[in-house]
Amino acid sequence: MNQSAVLSAPEGKTRTPLRRELWLMLGALGVVFGDIGTSPLYAMSQSVIAAGGDKPAAMAIYGALSLIFWALIIVVTIKYVMLIMRADNNGEGGVMALAALAHRSPVRRITKTAIGIAALLGLALFYGDGMLTPVITTLSALEGIGVENAQFASFVVPLTLVLLVALFVLQRHGTGKIGKLFGPVMVLWFVVISVLGVTAILKAPEILRAANPIYGIQLFAHEPWTAFVALGAVVLAVTGCEALYADMGHFGARPIRWAWLYCTLPALLLNYFGQGALLLSQPGAAPFLFYAMVPSWAHYPMVVLATVASAIASQAVISGVFSITRQAVQLGQLPRMEIRHTSATEQGQIYVPRINAMLCVGVVLILLIFRSSVALGTAYGIAVTGVMVISTGLVGIVAVHRWHWKLPAVLAVFGLLGLIDLAFLAANSLKIIEGGWLPLAVAGLVFVVMDTWRVGRRIHLEKMRDNSLALDLFLERADKINQRIAGTAIFLSVRNDVVPNALLHSLKHYKVLHERVILATVTVSDTPFVAPARRVSVDKLGKGFFAVKITYGFFESPDLPEAFTLARAHGLAVELDSATFFLGRETLVPDQKPAISRWRVGLYMWLASNALSPAKFYKLPPGRVVELGTQISI
Repeated sequence: MNQSAVLSAPEGKTRTPLRRELWLMLGALGVVFGDIGTSPLYAMSQSVIAAGGDKPAAMAIYGALSLIFWALIIVVTIKYVMLIMRADNNGEGGVMALAALAHRSPVRRITKTAIGIAALLGLALFYGDGMLTPVITTLSALEGIGVENAQFASFVVPLTLVLLVALFVLQRHGTGKIGKLFGPVMVLWFVVISVLGVTAILKAPEILRAANPIYGIQLFAHEPWTAFVALGAVVLAVTGCEALYADMGHFGARPIRWAWLYCTLPALLLNYFGQGALLLSQPGAAPFLFYAMVPSWAHYPMVVLATVASAIASQAVISGVFSITRQAVQLGQLPRMEIRHTSATEQGQIYVPRINAMLCVGVVLILLIFRSSVALGTAYGIAVTGVMVISTGLVGIVAVHRWHWKLPAVLAVFGLLGLIDLAFLAANSLKIIEGGWLPLAVAGLVFVVMDTWRVGRRIHLEKMRDNSLALDLFLERADKINQRIAGTAIFLSVRNDVVPNALLHSLKHYKVLHERVILATVTVSDTPFVAPARRVSVDKLGKGFFAVKITYGFFESPDLPEAFTLARAHGLAVELDSATFFLGRETLVPDQKPAISRWRVGLYMWLASNALSPAKFYKLPPGRVVELGTQISI
């Protein structure tokens, strides 16, 4: 996620560990809890309407509120805050980090394959969620302008469109400066919604009885189908819970836990119970429930605050999509693409132009299709619940193999949590016809692209290996090459046991070798970061040849010139101003008998042709790069 809201200490001041964690807690409020923190705008309203219609009876109010209360306690507090956040991958979280952690467990090959597929599905579903969240939060906030005056309702969609497009346009500039306001603004938001909730609760304190789970159970006992359908809306109250885990590496587990337990959770509960209290006396307020709590004099200022809070929530989701895209590119799940750093000090502040454009187009289309938060609520939730099910399964594997829990304990704890996730997923599956198809379509498209790239890349590399010469055999024949010229040649290779095609083609065309030939292989570890001491390893092959292995974590962006400066400590000094990088540029053609379907071959060739060049991706000096072409059939 975006690290711009991680506030740094003022210059000249030192902070004690406690003060630093409080500072990080403030930053977490601005980034981590933007999505779930703005859910009161729509979650309670849609839940009670699903349970009891536009004018719900007391049983529907108590039942829906009880379900929301226990969803926040069980799903967010117990599952994510207390359990899943323990599964950190070198301090990092998120579905990719969790999948990498589970993949390292001593499990069977078929389980490792399933973990890999689950990671792809989690990624794909996250993209679907990333398109829906900015629209529903911003729409819900701006719909408040039509509550006091119905004539303003026609401006909601145009204003939402302008705000969202502006948000995507501004991404290229980064959010470092305004990001420092995210935390304070969200603190103000939580204080205001808490005050609104307390004011309403004092008028009907009997609503506090909804904390008793018996009311949710009674709703299922009296109206089982209605209650089941209502679960599809109740899940709206816990959307964004993945952010608690995904941003753990940016803020630390303790600041996030504190921010949830001492600020976000109390504010959400007070506001939800306040909304329930209001409904007891004004059941007709259900369609515009959140703004019905606001005094008339504060109505439009509240619309402004809600809109700013929704923009912060949207920014956090967009930044999260950028972050997970970088991870997917590093791990080979997506083609290379341009990733810009928008801050000189914060590594997490990145901008991915292609993904930004894709999100912008998707968000605009979703807005124009649904046009209201109520309609969009039918599409929202299925992607979130899908990721929740995947996370529960993966952390169950981690609990067995890394936490060394007994199998019965794992089945009891994560089995129960998995059943709750599956219940939410099943309830949301009812929305597929009404709009839930949209995030599934987005996720399906992303999954097909990633799986095609993964499979096509494997076939591509196998073809290159079959057409390559074994490195040890080549070194045996190197003495027969009499022509050696001064200088250093660096050849990038995807494998360290074969000769790069670029080297073979260089010999074929130039008939010479440089005095020093470096075969550089870049690998990505299944850990988020790799220590500088482990970044580079050098193997002297003799006859002027060196094998250099450069390793990055999946949270890092490769920078080969910087990596080669570390090779000096291993006895290999490289002057990049005089060295030449040789890259292979493959022209792909369809095989007469392709290993995959022809449409997937075409898709892979298109993805490969639009991938960012290795020279730009690895930050190679442009004046020192030579590309040699070859043709490969896929």
